[in-house]
Amino acid sequence: MISVTPIETEKPSELARDISERLNAAIREHLLSAFAPNNIKTLRSFPALEAADLLGVSGQFMRKVHSEGTIPEPKEIRNGRRYYSAQEIWDARQVLEQSSRTKGRYLPGRREGEKLQIWQLMNFKGGSSKSTSTIHLAHYFALHGYRVLAIDLDPQGSLTSMCGINPEIEFDGLTIYDAIRYDTPAPMADVIMPTYFPGISLAPSRLLLSEFETESAVHSNPDQPFFLRIGEALAQVEDQYDIVLMDSPPQLGFLTIAGMAAATSLIVPLTPSMLDVSSTAQFLELAGAYMGVIEEAGAQLQYDHFKFLITRDEPTDVPSQQLTSFMRALFQDRVMTATALKSTAISDATMLKQSIYEVVRSEMTRSTYDRAKESMDAVGREVEAMVHDAWGRN
Repeated sequence: MISVTPIETEKPSELARDISERLNAAIREHLLSAFAPNNIKTLRSFPALEAADLLGVSGQFMRKVHSEGTIPEPKEIRNGRRYYSAQEIWDARQVLEQSSRTKGRYLPGRREGEKLQIWQLMNFKGGSSKSTSTIHLAHYFALHGYRVLAIDLDPQGSLTSMCGINPEIEFDGLTIYDAIRYDTPAPMADVIMPTYFPGISLAPSRLLLSEFETESAVHSNPDQPFFLRIGEALAQVEDQYDIVLMDSPPQLGFLTIAGMAAATSLIVPLTPSMLDVSSTAQFLELAGAYMGVIEEAGAQLQYDHFKFLITRDEPTDVPSQQLTSFMRALFQDRVMTATALKSTAISDATMLKQSIYEVVRSEMTRSTYDRAKESMDAVGREVEAMVHDAWGRN
């Protein structure tokens, strides 16, 4: 028998650390180049017709208010055509609202007596488009005049990155963890930071947030139950926002359950495949059991809406459409009418940590862009209608 000397290899712990260091260095270098200079993400400008559409007015009306001096000319004018920054559109809303005879025409957010809308997107199946759906909803609502707070409950920080803050690159500021930790939590106002996108503020995340899972197992008790911590943090700033959007981690842990306890509505993004449907069934079985446990411990769970959102929808794929029809037949209006299309436009934007609203239409096939944007607009409009319904406006 021939004796073979085994090849000497690194210890698994050393190998893992080496891979981690090399990956982090490569990611840092890539992001530094992708978001240079100074790692600041910026937002595109909006042509006049798109700006008018966002404001809900005609192009003729826009020309009129400019000629009257009601709103100033935008800084960017190319070849005689106006292009507006998102901030200029936001500022125009403030001015036009003051002169409007219809209250809420340009600023449709909360009115006196209307409760803060807290929407959680959750599923423990990875790839269900939770973060993608969350950022598109955030951008939709902000572009339509709502004050949005995005909360990243995922320690991986995907939503944080899409909001222009890169936890991979020397981000050492406060995160949502600091507001919900057990040992001297920080004021929620200190955690929240503005973003490059007017109307959107962010409670960011980074890997440290995973400590909440461990700490809750040790420190949660009847005097300070874990499931109240997010709701109590939000109560400190609720008068500053119209809608809160929470992106949950792909697991049913303490963070997701605490989000469920704080939420006023839930969305479960779901891709139309049998594996994903089966996984979601298991997720909801566990979620229901945990809901019962925290209700017995004193949590008051009451949701205005509990909806499924079909994501990565392929209208030409027969099996996925059959599964979508099955879900609609089984749960009826529990499944949102609008779906998020599977689109190269959305996929390409997401790879660049953008939403379809940030993409310049002329930089891709226009029909592809239009289908993708209309899909996300339809999702946004349907959630907006549910928000108004919760406010008693419909």
